[in-house]
Amino acid sequence: MILVKRYMLLLVVVLPFTAYTQSVKDVKKFQKKMNREFKDPQASPMTKEDRAKFKKLDFFPINKELIIKAAFKRTPNSLPFKMRTTTDRLPIYEKYGEAHFEVDGEKFVLSIYQNLGLREKAGYENYLFLPFTDETNGKESYGGGRYIGLEIPEGNTILIDFNQAYNPYCAYNYKYSCPIPPKENHLAVEINAGVKNFVK
Repeated sequence: MILVKRYMLLLVVVLPFTAYTQSVKDVKKFQKKMNREFKDPQASPMTKEDRAKFKKLDFFPINKELIIKAAFKRTPNSLPFKMRTTTDRLPIYEKYGEAHFEVDGEKFVLSIYQNLGLREKAGYENYLFLPFTDETNGKESYGGGRYIGLEIPEGNTILIDFNQAYNPYCAYNYKYSCPIPPKENHLAVEINAGVKNFVK
């Protein structure tokens, strides 16, 4: 009985640590992938001049407190709408659901969207889009907000890893048309995780 109790206690301690370790590995893979793409002339959003000087993106230190398992609430009967962008382009989205979570003891809700055109493409059927702004915008991070790519969850929770928040392509090159995070997705807290502002 004593051995069983010790084993159960070990599981309680080890499983969260293992999950965190895996998340850190995922963040490092994400960072390497982004840096690789930004160096690639065929994939990089940067101008030719900026890419010639580019070494690596600037990331916040990995913040384990911002790897969040949020409660996920599906939005029923969501109507398609035109999301504003930095140009006249108005892509069609629908609100897929909401993420409910806490940061530093404060409760927040973020709307999660799905692009109706993108979901018709192979490989993107389950892709969800989370644009947001926070109190670091215009200082440590890009003034126009950041994005996180997600997938449709199987249950009623969704993992939001703010360490994988990335900048719109507009942060690097004005030729792009980028969705503007809706006002409802502003977080009145500093999200010190993910990609920092791009400084030439």
